[in-house]
Amino acid sequence: MNPDGFPYAAPWWLPGGNAQTMWAALVSRRHFGPAPRWARSRWITPDGDFVDVDQALHPSAPDAPLLVLFHGLEGSSTSQYAVAFADFAAAHGLAYAVPHFRGCSGELNHAPRAYHSGDFAEIDWILRRFASEHPGRPLLAVGVSLGGNALMRWAGELGDAAAQRVRAIASVCSPLDLAAGGHAIGRGFNRLVYTRMFMRSMVPKALSKLEQHPGLFDREALLRARDLYEFDNLFTAPLHGFRDTADYWSRASAKPVLHCIRVPALALNARNDPFVPASSLPTVQDAGSCVTLWQPAQGGHVGFPVSHGPFGMPGHVRAMPEAVGHWLLAHL
Repeated sequence: MNPDGFPYAAPWWLPGGNAQTMWAALVSRRHFGPAPRWARSRWITPDGDFVDVDQALHPSAPDAPLLVLFHGLEGSSTSQYAVAFADFAAAHGLAYAVPHFRGCSGELNHAPRAYHSGDFAEIDWILRRFASEHPGRPLLAVGVSLGGNALMRWAGELGDAAAQRVRAIASVCSPLDLAAGGHAIGRGFNRLVYTRMFMRSMVPKALSKLEQHPGLFDREALLRARDLYEFDNLFTAPLHGFRDTADYWSRASAKPVLHCIRVPALALNARNDPFVPASSLPTVQDAGSCVTLWQPAQGGHVGFPVSHGPFGMPGHVRAMPEAVGHWLLAHL
């Protein structure tokens, strides 16, 4: 483990994981160059559904690497980290794409399912498609929060075969132990702020899904759900083949398969992440020889804001993509 691989120190005026999380998401500058412009493609999935893929329009050489970002829970190509990674890609001449998990591109998907933290089959199909469409480009992948757990789970499940798709991967602030993260977000301040934020978008989507597919789940029970544990028990778990929340969180977590990863992989987790308890983070023994662990003391959840501007404000969030991006490029 190299906790100082990303020697991050938060600005003095942003003490604590919650401040670093929220300031980064709401206020900090996301890009130094022009804001990214996107070309959207709709890919039809093997089960007849669709995912929308945004590919950045900045120039890159035909043989430049392609960086693929898998977003977090309820994220998209507009999330602050997706824009920051787009800025990194443009600055370094990389092609860049953000595939949206089902239902996260602004339009409800068609099938009686959504997306989940351990959907390595979807990750595999998406990476196969990128590899086939860009045969001259080395492929790099980064997953943020939920997307990072799914990506690491994919690499662990595929073992040696993952190297046929990608050169290197990274996860950022991912709850690699889903039970620990799920319980943490359901308590105290997290429950009052973050849980409510996620439920505000997830519940309406689930109800729209019920209109598409009547009888899919118990509407009244879902309306009574107050946290992610209850939501996953009623919606996420049964729609994706899990018995209940406990079964989902157990079987979808990437931590148990980290030692099976056979491509260069980076797991970056701040130890003050309000969503991911430090006690749940993987150790060297959990990780295996191919996984590098960066666990700085500060950063929050996908935060890592850096002082920038008058008196250091509003700050920026480009330092984390710079560090993670250069780590990935070093493993081409």
